[in-house]
Amino acid sequence: MAPPTAIDPQSISDTQAATFLGPLSVNGVPARRAKGPKMSGGLAAHASSDMFKSPKGYGKPKAKRWDHRLSEESKSREPCTLKDLATKYLQKPGMISLGGGLPSSEYFPFERIDLKVPKPPHFSEQETKETGIMVSAGKHDVAEGKSLYGQYRRYQCQKLPLTLEDIHIAFNYCQATGSAQLLRFVTEHTEIVHQPPYQNWQCILTGGNTSALNIALRMFTSRGDYILSEEYTFASAIETAHPMGVKAIGVKMDAEGLLPTSLDDILSNWDEPVRGAKKPFLLYTVPSGQNPTGATQSVQRRREIYRCCQKHDVYILEDEPYYFLQMQPYTGPNAPDVPPPASHEEFIKALVPSLLSMDVDGRVMRMDSFSKVLAPGTRVGWITASEQIVERYERHQESSLQNPSGIAQLVLFKLLDEAWGHAGYLDWLINLRLEYTKRRDVICYACEEYLPREVASWNPPMAGMFHWIKINYRLHPQYPSKSMLEIEDEVFHAGIDRGVLSTKGSFFRAEADGGEEMFFRTTFAAASAEKITEAIRRFGEGLRSVFLLE
Repeated sequence: MAPPTAIDPQSISDTQAATFLGPLSVNGVPARRAKGPKMSGGLAAHASSDMFKSPKGYGKPKAKRWDHRLSEESKSREPCTLKDLATKYLQKPGMISLGGGLPSSEYFPFERIDLKVPKPPHFSEQETKETGIMVSAGKHDVAEGKSLYGQYRRYQCQKLPLTLEDIHIAFNYCQATGSAQLLRFVTEHTEIVHQPPYQNWQCILTGGNTSALNIALRMFTSRGDYILSEEYTFASAIETAHPMGVKAIGVKMDAEGLLPTSLDDILSNWDEPVRGAKKPFLLYTVPSGQNPTGATQSVQRRREIYRCCQKHDVYILEDEPYYFLQMQPYTGPNAPDVPPPASHEEFIKALVPSLLSMDVDGRVMRMDSFSKVLAPGTRVGWITASEQIVERYERHQESSLQNPSGIAQLVLFKLLDEAWGHAGYLDWLINLRLEYTKRRDVICYACEEYLPREVASWNPPMAGMFHWIKINYRLHPQYPSKSMLEIEDEVFHAGIDRGVLSTKGSFFRAEADGGEEMFFRTTFAAASAEKITEAIRRFGEGLRSVFLLE
């Protein structure tokens, strides 16, 4: 019997009535919370996504089990005895704890935190200075019955419940799942945007996607294994796997990223004696704004990849830090802009559906992060996966990271839940979409003006932070007496000599000896428009010098 196929995600409406019988919408969150169980947000309180998502999963099927894919290390991990003790007994009324190692907040040298944050939709630095709103956290706000926000989300005039988080709680130890307060927000956000098509999905907070990948590799791989990835991939992913004795096989790519035909060819023709390893069963992919190539998989491409993984029983690590940096279509210089999304519903519909939203088997671990959409220094993200996989992830995290930073969790909770809410956060993400569109356009316009088309080519990125430039090294006057890597180094240093830093494409090869073409990665995320343009002019000048095109 054929496995179920990747489903077509269904759109949602901002205005649909709040109900437990259908998909969650932004406007449905307050009613959902009012009808849901009371959240326990005290010291080291237990939390699970099951407390915050739609009951019974609308009759959806349960995920497959993955016992046959988990590593021996993962299968052997037992619950942390001390955290289990806190979960079972610390929340009982009247309990006097002499059992845990939680220090008294009396000795935390922090009395209050005050933050000024943007008031949606006024997100610029200048607007925040002039009209920003203050969010605060005191040490004992929960015990004192205070609402830190005057009981109102000021920019929406919404009545708020008393605050559920303070310094006394957030700055102490918490469960490996993360704080209940922030876990609730990301669970709701995941349901609003992705609507996972199976019943027993859960989220757990992480220390960011690099930490999540480290744990995921320990969960699924053993020394000597191979994993699958794009032929050019996030360098830190390979550097994370290498010390574990795990190698990567690069899957060929085109303008839309990973090629399912190449993936199927590798898996169908895997020769264990020649490779000296069993057939890979773990795919690491960055579907949107891929690092380093900037490629974004179309919805049809994602369905084909998912079906190939079903065919070969491959588990997918969907690394999506750039998912919400999807941009407006590129129209070229002097062309009119495409109108921005007019509502939250339009914005969500404009996003390429995630692999998670197609995952009828529970074979996807989606890794989300606040690093690219809020700030890298938060070091907080979350994964979404089946109940079994999240439980195993928790076992790993509680004995390594323990839990994401409580300081960062408190700041994020105050911003996302108390100050903005889901509507404000989506407003912020729409703002980022438009801002990154402007930056992408600047670098593409500069390339069209300053790079020699004789040797340089590119595709305008549709998401992310990176612009991937292909260089035809075969036109170098000293090729083939000079190797591709020698020419790459010459181009790199020609840029350095002219005051522009780019990154060699060879740094991102999944296989050290892989890759037949030359690329350079540039980023448009940080420099000003003027500096981006000047940097590309300098890079073009260096190319002309190296290839004797002046």
